[in-house]
Amino acid sequence: MDLFEYMQQQHKDSESPLASRLRPRTLDEVVGQQHIIGRDKMLYRAIRADKLGSVIFYGPPGTGKTTLARVIANTTHACFTQINATVSGKKDMEQIVSEAKDALGMYGKRTILFIDEIHRFNKGQQDYLLPFVEDGTVILIGATTENPYFEVNGALLSRSIIFELKPLLAEDIAVLIKRALTDEERGLGIYKAVIDDDALEFLADMAGGDARNALNAVELAVLTTDPGADGNITITLDVASECIQKKAVRYDKTGDNHYDTISAFIKSMRGSDPDAAVYYLARMLYAGEDVKFIARRIMICASEDVGNADPMAMVVASSAAAAVERVGMPEGRIILSQAATYVACAPKSNASYMAVERATETIKSTGSLSVPPHLMDSHYKGSAKLGRGIGYLYAHDFPNHYVSQQYLPDELVGKRFYEPEDIGYESTIREHMDFLHRQDDHQSTASQKGANDD
Repeated sequence: MDLFEYMQQQHKDSESPLASRLRPRTLDEVVGQQHIIGRDKMLYRAIRADKLGSVIFYGPPGTGKTTLARVIANTTHACFTQINATVSGKKDMEQIVSEAKDALGMYGKRTILFIDEIHRFNKGQQDYLLPFVEDGTVILIGATTENPYFEVNGALLSRSIIFELKPLLAEDIAVLIKRALTDEERGLGIYKAVIDDDALEFLADMAGGDARNALNAVELAVLTTDPGADGNITITLDVASECIQKKAVRYDKTGDNHYDTISAFIKSMRGSDPDAAVYYLARMLYAGEDVKFIARRIMICASEDVGNADPMAMVVASSAAAAVERVGMPEGRIILSQAATYVACAPKSNASYMAVERATETIKSTGSLSVPPHLMDSHYKGSAKLGRGIGYLYAHDFPNHYVSQQYLPDELVGKRFYEPEDIGYESTIREHMDFLHRQDDHQSTASQKGANDD
């Protein structure tokens, strides 16, 4: 490197964005992703031992894919080369492979090739790498925001280990923000800036798991805020919301506002107001509420307040809960909106909820009553001698797959717990149950007549 190149690099390092300057240089500086780089994890051990094989890092922007590659570059004794698939092509790879062969043959040094945005390479470009990855000429590190199982050739996948990076937790991002404000060498420590607790929590939440997003906002806040009378720059909640371009919504995840909002959300669905329901949904999502928490509440409402009036409500709600975990945000908000509006618009019945409440109250007052002998398990040896299962009538042997017999304990015969409403699909259930009860009366009358004839 000549003097001009050296000065150019120094200028680049000092003028580059905060997120770039603050990239961890060692494994111990990395924040988050403990599920793959915890001290007992394979990736951590492989990097420390400089025994890394080909890997692909997959995850959303700002979660540390390039950071991990740079940490590897600082740790390994191998040659390290980085390219970006958006601007590089086969010619660049041919040169890298040629140099890798020379390094391996002349000096016995391996070459690690880091390809950012590897999904941007077409099939032919990916195929070119295959034999050199397979024979160890290069060790591939690929980074992608797209699902590698769809975007990367199967042959390359089979020769690589895939590590999925998750969005950073809010507490992880808070650590990075504090580090940025105190680091005088690479961060903003020379500005002596401080951040209010509510502003720190807000930025950590609003970053959406993207460290780069949070650090960009912090840098903008520090560089555009005038010092106060004490000479310090203070990042307030208003400043933070301006710099991340999101209005601070009053929403404490552990306080009254959290419970008030989720209460309003549930009551809006129960009250069949889809507009209010989707408003409170958007409010929670905007404030950074956990999508799994929201999905659970929708499922509970689908069962408790809709129930059998529309059994599909539970299907939609549970499918949405599974889908939002697979899809993630921001698209997950669409899935939650579909589920919330469906539940809000569905006919309502709490009959199934009240049924289990009544049954529970009965159990509290009566204790565990004996199961009728004919319903007891008759499969084990000696059960017949004890009278277990004797006299049980198999419903499918009778017309309409129904036969009148006692199911409740003797003390509760005639007790009703489930009272279907005359609404939605539950009205069909009610008609069916009324039909069965008439069958009971008919069979009971026939049995009594037979007894009288005798």
